[in-house]
Amino acid sequence: MDDQEVSKYRIRSETKENVKVIDEFVYKLIHTKIDHMSNSSNDASMKKDDILSRFLASNVTDPKYLRDIILNFIIAGRDTTAATLSWFLYMLCKHPHIQETVAQEVREATRVKDNLSFEEFAPLVTEEALEKMQYLHAAITETLRLHPAVPMDPKICFSDDTLPDGFDVKKGDMVAYVPYAMGRMKFLWEDDAEVYRPERWLNKDGVFQNESPFKFTAFQAGPRICLGKEFAYRQMKIFSAVLLQFFTLKLADETKVVNYRTMINLHIKGGLHLHAFPGTG
Repeated sequence: MDDQEVSKYRIRSETKENVKVIDEFVYKLIHTKIDHMSNSSNDASMKKDDILSRFLASNVTDPKYLRDIILNFIIAGRDTTAATLSWFLYMLCKHPHIQETVAQEVREATRVKDNLSFEEFAPLVTEEALEKMQYLHAAITETLRLHPAVPMDPKICFSDDTLPDGFDVKKGDMVAYVPYAMGRMKFLWEDDAEVYRPERWLNKDGVFQNESPFKFTAFQAGPRICLGKEFAYRQMKIFSAVLLQFFTLKLADETKVVNYRTMINLHIKGGLHLHAFPGTG
Protein backbone atom coordinates (compact mmCIF):
# COMPACT_ATOMS: atom_id res chain seq x y z
CA MET A 1 0.00 0.00 0.00
CA ASP A 2 1.21 3.54 -0.69
CA ASP A 3 0.86 6.36 1.88
CA GLN A 4 -2.44 7.49 0.37
CA GLU A 5 -3.96 4.02 0.71
CA VAL A 6 -2.70 3.71 4.28
CA SER A 7 -4.22 7.09 5.18
CA LYS A 8 -7.51 6.19 3.49
CA TYR A 9 -8.04 3.16 5.71
CA ARG A 10 -6.62 4.87 8.85
CA ILE A 11 -4.25 2.03 9.58
CA ARG A 12 -2.46 2.39 12.92
CA SER A 13 1.32 2.89 13.07
CA GLU A 14 2.22 -0.71 13.96
CA THR A 15 0.24 -2.03 11.01
CA LYS A 16 1.76 0.65 8.76
CA GLU A 17 5.21 -0.68 9.63
CA ASN A 18 4.10 -4.26 8.94
CA VAL A 19 2.66 -3.22 5.57
CA LYS A 20 5.93 -1.45 4.76
CA VAL A 21 7.95 -4.60 5.52
CA ILE A 22 5.65 -6.72 3.33
CA ASP A 23 5.80 -4.20 0.48
CA GLU A 24 9.60 -4.00 0.61
CA PHE A 25 9.86 -7.79 0.51
CA VAL A 26 7.43 -8.21 -2.39
CA TYR A 27 8.82 -5.33 -4.45
CA LYS A 28 12.35 -6.71 -4.00
CA LEU A 29 11.09 -10.09 -5.20
CA ILE A 30 9.48 -8.49 -8.26
CA HIS A 31 12.53 -6.44 -9.25
CA THR A 32 14.86 -9.41 -8.70
CA LYS A 33 12.67 -11.56 -10.94
CA ILE A 34 12.59 -8.85 -13.63
CA ASP A 35 16.39 -8.63 -13.56
CA HIS A 36 16.79 -12.41 -13.75
CA MET A 37 14.41 -12.70 -16.69
CA SER A 38 16.06 -9.78 -18.50
CA ASN A 39 19.52 -11.26 -18.07
CA SER A 40 18.52 -14.79 -19.04
CA SER A 41 16.26 -14.27 -22.03
CA ASN A 42 18.10 -16.99 -23.92
CA ASP A 43 18.78 -19.29 -20.98
CA ALA A 44 15.98 -21.85 -20.72
CA SER A 45 17.31 -23.13 -17.39
CA MET A 46 16.55 -19.76 -15.76
CA LYS A 47 12.96 -19.63 -16.92
CA LYS A 48 10.36 -20.66 -14.37
CA ASP A 49 6.66 -21.43 -14.57
CA ASP A 50 5.73 -19.63 -11.35
CA ILE A 51 2.86 -17.15 -11.41
CA LEU A 52 5.09 -14.04 -11.28
CA SER A 53 7.17 -15.21 -14.25
CA ARG A 54 4.02 -15.88 -16.25
CA PHE A 55 2.70 -12.34 -15.69
CA LEU A 56 6.07 -10.81 -16.57
CA ALA A 57 6.28 -12.95 -19.70
CA SER A 58 2.91 -11.56 -20.78
CA ASN A 59 4.31 -8.00 -20.44
CA VAL A 60 2.55 -7.16 -17.19
CA THR A 61 5.22 -5.07 -15.47
CA ASP A 62 3.41 -2.62 -13.17
CA PRO A 63 5.03 -3.36 -9.76
CA LYS A 64 1.94 -2.33 -7.77
CA TYR A 65 -0.33 -4.60 -9.83
CA LEU A 66 2.13 -7.48 -9.52
CA ARG A 67 2.37 -6.90 -5.77
CA ASP A 68 -1.41 -7.19 -5.47
CA ILE A 69 -1.39 -10.42 -7.50
CA ILE A 70 1.32 -11.99 -5.33
CA LEU A 71 -0.33 -11.00 -2.04
CA ASN A 72 -3.73 -12.21 -3.22
CA PHE A 73 -2.20 -15.55 -4.19
CA ILE A 74 -0.41 -15.92 -0.85
CA ILE A 75 -3.27 -14.75 1.37
CA ALA A 76 -6.13 -16.40 -0.52
CA GLY A 77 -4.31 -19.55 -1.57
CA ARG A 78 -2.03 -20.32 1.36
CA ASP A 79 -3.67 -19.41 4.66
CA THR A 80 -7.10 -20.71 3.67
CA THR A 81 -5.75 -24.10 2.61
CA ALA A 82 -3.51 -24.39 5.67
CA ALA A 83 -6.37 -23.52 8.03
CA THR A 84 -8.71 -26.01 6.35
CA LEU A 85 -6.14 -28.80 6.54
CA SER A 86 -5.63 -28.10 10.25
CA TRP A 87 -9.36 -28.46 10.91
CA PHE A 88 -9.52 -31.52 8.65
CA LEU A 89 -6.78 -33.31 10.57
CA TYR A 90 -8.48 -32.35 13.82
CA MET A 91 -11.77 -33.85 12.64
CA LEU A 92 -10.00 -37.04 11.53
CA CYS A 93 -8.46 -37.36 15.00
CA LYS A 94 -11.86 -36.85 16.64
CA HIS A 95 -13.37 -39.50 14.34
CA PRO A 96 -10.81 -42.33 13.97
CA HIS A 97 -13.19 -44.50 11.94
CA ILE A 98 -13.42 -41.74 9.32
CA GLN A 99 -9.64 -41.41 9.31
CA GLU A 100 -9.34 -45.14 8.62
CA THR A 101 -12.01 -45.01 5.91
CA VAL A 102 -10.11 -42.23 4.13
CA ALA A 103 -6.80 -44.10 4.47
CA GLN A 104 -8.36 -47.27 3.07
CA GLU A 105 -9.81 -45.35 0.13
CA VAL A 106 -6.37 -43.89 -0.61
CA ARG A 107 -4.85 -47.37 -0.63
CA GLU A 108 -7.52 -48.66 -3.00
CA ALA A 109 -7.41 -45.63 -5.31
CA THR A 110 -3.63 -45.79 -5.69
CA ARG A 111 -3.49 -49.61 -5.77
CA VAL A 112 -0.59 -49.30 -3.40
CA LYS A 113 1.61 -52.20 -2.37
CA ASP A 114 3.00 -52.57 1.13
CA ASN A 115 6.24 -50.94 2.24
CA LEU A 116 6.55 -48.34 -0.48
CA SER A 117 8.76 -45.34 0.20
CA PHE A 118 7.49 -41.78 -0.17
CA GLU A 119 9.35 -41.46 -3.47
CA GLU A 120 7.63 -44.60 -4.74
CA PHE A 121 4.16 -43.69 -3.48
CA ALA A 122 3.90 -40.01 -4.49
CA PRO A 123 3.78 -40.70 -8.27
CA LEU A 124 0.79 -43.00 -7.66
CA VAL A 125 -1.32 -40.02 -6.54
CA THR A 126 -2.39 -39.23 -10.10
CA GLU A 127 -5.41 -37.31 -11.37
CA GLU A 128 -7.11 -40.65 -11.97
CA ALA A 129 -6.42 -41.76 -8.40
CA LEU A 130 -7.60 -38.43 -6.95
CA GLU A 131 -10.85 -38.72 -8.90
CA LYS A 132 -11.51 -42.05 -7.19
CA MET A 133 -11.09 -40.52 -3.71
CA GLN A 134 -14.76 -39.55 -3.37
CA TYR A 135 -14.93 -40.12 0.38
CA LEU A 136 -11.82 -37.98 0.95
CA HIS A 137 -13.42 -35.22 -1.13
CA ALA A 138 -16.58 -35.50 0.97
CA ALA A 139 -14.63 -35.46 4.25
CA ILE A 140 -12.77 -32.28 3.27
CA THR A 141 -16.02 -30.65 2.14
CA GLU A 142 -17.72 -31.60 5.40
CA THR A 143 -14.82 -29.96 7.23
CA LEU A 144 -15.35 -26.79 5.20
CA ARG A 145 -19.06 -26.84 6.01
CA LEU A 146 -18.39 -26.78 9.75
CA HIS A 147 -15.09 -24.88 9.70
CA PRO A 148 -15.03 -22.63 6.61
CA ALA A 149 -11.67 -21.01 5.92
CA VAL A 150 -13.38 -17.60 5.76
CA PRO A 151 -16.04 -17.67 8.51
CA MET A 152 -17.59 -14.30 7.66
CA ASP A 153 -17.47 -12.35 4.41
CA PRO A 154 -18.56 -8.69 4.24
CA LYS A 155 -19.51 -6.89 1.04
CA ILE A 156 -20.04 -3.19 0.31
CA CYS A 157 -23.10 -2.17 -1.70
CA PHE A 158 -22.22 -0.14 -4.79
CA SER A 159 -25.83 0.95 -5.27
CA ASP A 160 -29.23 0.80 -3.60
CA ASP A 161 -30.77 -2.64 -3.90
CA THR A 162 -33.37 -5.01 -2.47
CA LEU A 163 -32.39 -8.47 -1.25
CA PRO A 164 -34.52 -11.52 -2.21
CA ASP A 165 -36.31 -11.45 1.16
CA GLY A 166 -37.39 -7.84 0.59
CA PHE A 167 -34.77 -6.21 2.82
CA ASP A 168 -33.59 -2.87 1.42
CA VAL A 169 -29.90 -1.93 1.38
CA LYS A 170 -28.41 1.43 0.48
CA LYS A 171 -25.30 2.39 -1.41
CA GLY A 172 -22.32 2.19 0.96
CA ASP A 173 -23.99 -0.28 3.34
CA MET A 174 -21.97 -3.27 4.46
CA VAL A 175 -23.72 -6.61 4.07
CA ALA A 176 -22.07 -9.70 5.54
CA TYR A 177 -22.93 -13.34 5.16
CA VAL A 178 -21.61 -15.90 7.62
CA PRO A 179 -20.58 -19.31 6.18
CA TYR A 180 -19.71 -20.51 9.70
CA ALA A 181 -23.29 -20.03 10.88
CA MET A 182 -24.88 -21.16 7.62
CA GLY A 183 -23.01 -24.45 7.78
CA ARG A 184 -24.66 -25.22 11.12
CA MET A 185 -28.24 -24.21 10.35
CA LYS A 186 -30.66 -27.10 10.76
CA PHE A 187 -33.12 -25.81 8.19
CA LEU A 188 -30.31 -26.08 5.62
CA TRP A 189 -28.56 -29.26 6.81
CA GLU A 190 -31.26 -31.09 8.79
CA ASP A 191 -31.23 -31.99 12.48
CA ASP A 192 -27.67 -33.36 12.47
CA ALA A 193 -26.26 -30.08 11.13
CA GLU A 194 -23.55 -29.94 13.80
CA VAL A 195 -22.50 -33.56 13.30
CA TYR A 196 -19.40 -34.29 11.21
CA ARG A 197 -20.76 -36.75 8.65
CA PRO A 198 -19.00 -36.94 5.26
CA GLU A 199 -21.66 -39.38 4.01
CA ARG A 200 -24.13 -36.50 3.64
CA TRP A 201 -22.18 -35.53 0.49
CA LEU A 202 -22.32 -38.97 -1.13
CA ASN A 203 -25.10 -40.58 -3.13
CA LYS A 204 -26.13 -44.22 -2.76
CA ASP A 205 -23.26 -45.22 -5.07
CA GLY A 206 -20.69 -43.41 -2.95
CA VAL A 207 -20.19 -40.63 -5.50
CA PHE A 208 -19.73 -37.04 -4.29
CA GLN A 209 -22.74 -34.78 -4.89
CA ASN A 210 -22.33 -31.00 -4.93
CA GLU A 211 -24.71 -28.69 -3.13
CA SER A 212 -25.74 -25.26 -4.38
CA PRO A 213 -22.95 -22.72 -3.70
CA PHE A 214 -25.67 -20.50 -2.25
CA LYS A 215 -26.22 -23.17 0.41
CA PHE A 216 -22.62 -24.32 0.85
CA THR A 217 -20.92 -20.93 0.77
CA ALA A 218 -17.34 -21.79 1.77
CA PHE A 219 -16.14 -20.81 -1.73
CA GLN A 220 -18.67 -17.99 -2.29
CA ALA A 221 -21.07 -18.18 -5.24
CA GLY A 222 -22.01 -16.58 -8.52
CA PRO A 223 -19.50 -14.39 -10.39
CA ARG A 224 -17.36 -14.02 -7.23
CA ILE A 225 -16.95 -17.75 -6.63
CA CYS A 226 -13.40 -18.74 -5.66
CA LEU A 227 -11.25 -19.16 -8.77
CA GLY A 228 -8.91 -21.48 -6.90
CA LYS A 229 -11.57 -23.89 -5.65
CA GLU A 230 -10.49 -26.92 -7.70
CA PHE A 231 -6.81 -26.14 -7.18
CA ALA A 232 -7.37 -25.97 -3.41
CA TYR A 233 -9.21 -29.30 -3.40
CA ARG A 234 -6.40 -30.89 -5.41
CA GLN A 235 -3.74 -29.56 -3.04
CA MET A 236 -5.59 -30.75 0.05
CA LYS A 237 -6.36 -34.18 -1.39
CA ILE A 238 -2.76 -34.80 -2.45
CA PHE A 239 -1.44 -33.70 0.94
CA SER A 240 -4.00 -35.80 2.82
CA ALA A 241 -3.50 -38.88 0.66
CA VAL A 242 0.26 -38.91 1.14
CA LEU A 243 0.05 -38.12 4.86
CA LEU A 244 -2.53 -40.81 5.64
CA GLN A 245 -0.68 -43.40 3.59
CA PHE A 246 2.28 -43.16 5.94
CA PHE A 247 0.84 -42.03 9.28
CA THR A 248 -2.02 -42.53 11.70
CA LEU A 249 -2.80 -39.32 13.55
CA LYS A 250 -3.90 -38.72 17.12
CA LEU A 251 -4.37 -35.57 19.17
CA ALA A 252 -1.53 -34.83 21.58
CA ASP A 253 -4.15 -34.10 24.26
CA GLU A 254 -7.49 -35.85 23.73
CA THR A 255 -9.10 -33.88 26.58
CA LYS A 256 -8.21 -30.41 25.33
CA VAL A 257 -11.09 -28.36 23.94
CA VAL A 258 -10.07 -26.88 20.60
CA ASN A 259 -11.35 -23.41 19.78
CA TYR A 260 -10.84 -20.92 16.99
CA ARG A 261 -9.21 -17.52 16.75
CA THR A 262 -11.35 -14.69 15.42
CA MET A 263 -9.43 -13.56 12.33
CA ILE A 264 -10.01 -13.22 8.60
CA ASN A 265 -9.36 -16.95 8.38
CA LEU A 266 -10.64 -19.55 10.83
CA HIS A 267 -7.43 -20.66 12.55
CA ILE A 268 -7.22 -23.06 15.48
CA LYS A 269 -6.40 -21.12 18.63
CA GLY A 270 -2.97 -22.14 19.89
CA GLY A 271 -2.34 -24.34 16.86
CA LEU A 272 -3.02 -28.04 16.38
CA HIS A 273 -0.80 -30.49 18.26
CA LEU A 274 -0.76 -34.06 16.95
CA HIS A 275 1.12 -37.31 17.33
CA ALA A 276 1.88 -39.12 14.06
CA PHE A 277 2.40 -42.87 14.25
CA PRO A 278 3.83 -44.93 11.37
CA GLY A 279 0.99 -46.26 9.24
CA THR A 280 0.87 -48.59 6.27
CA GLY A 281 3.56 -47.00 4.11
